[in-house]
Parts: sequence; C-alpha cells; structure tokens
Amino acid sequence: MIKILVVDDEFEMRQLLRLYLKQAGFVIEEAENGKEAYEKIVKHEYQLMILDVMMPLLDGWQTLEQVRQVSDLPVIMLTAKGTVKDKVAGFSKGADDYLVKPFEAEELIARVHALLRRTHLSEEKENLLKYDGIIVDSNARNVTYNDKKISLTQTEFDLLKVLLEHKGNVLSRDQLVELIWGLEFSGEDRTVDSHIKNLREKLKAAGVDEQPVKTVWGIGYKVE
Repeated sequence: MIKILVVDDEFEMRQLLRLYLKQAGFVIEEAENGKEAYEKIVKHEYQLMILDVMMPLLDGWQTLEQVRQVSDLPVIMLTAKGTVKDKVAGFSKGADDYLVKPFEAEELIARVHALLRRTHLSEEKENLLKYDGIIVDSNARNVTYNDKKISLTQTEFDLLKVLLEHKGNVLSRDQLVELIWGLEFSGEDRTVDSHIKNLREKLKAAGVDEQPVKTVWGIGYKVE
C-alpha cells in the first residue's frame, strides 16, 4: 500500500489530485496547510508528498525546509511558477521533482511512478557500494561516512548511487537524467547541477576529505 500526502490550500485542487491518484491505485491523505502537513509527517508514514508552493501562513518552501529536518520523504512540488529559477530554488531546498500547473493526469501519475521507482519500494538484493569510507546501502536507502549517517534526499542518494555504480566512467547530464528520472522527465540540465551541488555540500559537511564527485567540463560528472 503506497500512501501519498497531498498538501494544498485549495479544496478543489486537493479533490482533483485525490481523484487522479486514487484512480491510479494510491491511498491518499490530505493537508490544507504546511503546519498540518508537518504534523502528519511526524506522526504517520508516507511514501511520497505532493506539496503546493503558494499557501498562506506557511508556504511550500517553508514547509519543505521543516519536513527535511525530520524526513527524507520524496517530495513533488506543485506550483504555477515554472521558470528555471523557481525550479532550481525548489531543488536546492530538497525537492525531488517539480510539476507546473496546469497539468494533465497522465503527467502527474508518470512523475509519481518515476519517483517511487527511485525509492526502490520493491524488494531487492542486498547491495552495498563502498568508496573511501562512504557506504551506500541500497536496501536501507542509507549513506554513511566513517559509520556516521549522511542525510540525503532521494534524488541526492540516487545520484551518488548511480555515479558509484559507474565509477571511473563519465556520465553526461542526459545520461543521469535518464537513469534517475526516466525518459519522461522534461527538466533542464541545471536540475542535475543543482542536485550535485547539494550532494557535494552534504558530503563536505559530513567530513569527507576529498570530494568524490568530479566535474568533467563540457561532459558531465564522474567518481574517480
């Protein structure tokens, strides 16, 4: 059972999202503001959250910042603003994907499925990737450095995992997009750059001495 939390101050939008998502087989709970959403996440378990940006009192960005303090729950931001600047701002705050209003039901469901696939909800064999004190545990969706946990978003985790799986090889931005988001993703190159920047900052903050994720100018990224 996959449970999704829908957060939007507009009743009509919540009802529309509920209709689309229930038809796709998901269990839906709703919150009409950021405060209610945060309280629900603290008390209950969800597999994904769809979070509106423009809300009174506590907007989507503020809500996301609070949620990231207690959870790495996958988050799709929902907004009427679709500029590159807005998207980069969302990714820098820990969003995993970005859906611009108005949208079609098919696009919503495709993005939800793509993000859930990246969380590896299905059973998988034990798989540990190790690199200079960094351990990536695919089963637990957990990253540690010298036995200390590093808190990463789903996208940051997937980027690190994919780069380690292809250690020594350069992956272009297009390849990373296809491996992580899937062919249906329609974002920009800067989406990858923003997530890489966040990943590097978290690895540095955790005490990783030498940055494992290298930039290959004009091509993409690799782990040596």
